[in-house]
Amino acid sequence: MKIAFGTDAGSFPWSDPIAHEFSYYVQFGMTPMDAIKTATVKAAELLDMKGQLGVIAPGALADVVAVDGDPLKDIKVMEKVKFVMKDGKVYRHESK
Repeated sequence: MKIAFGTDAGSFPWSDPIAHEFSYYVQFGMTPMDAIKTATVKAAELLDMKGQLGVIAPGALADVVAVDGDPLKDIKVMEKVKFVMKDGKVYRHESK
């Protein structure tokens, strides 16, 4: 089954932050990397935008987030985004 990260999850209260979706994916069997891919390369594939979204590459849209920690070791760090860049413009940059 193909899964893309998104607000239509319906498996948790709508008042919870959407980033909790990563933890639920891992809780129910995905690896942390597969959970992250639901919001990047897999979502791009399902939107028929492979190579334009979900990757850091020349010609792709520059949408990037950064967290303080290793999400492959603790997926919950994805719930505390410290840096956001969209279309090459920085929208959030928290220092430690």
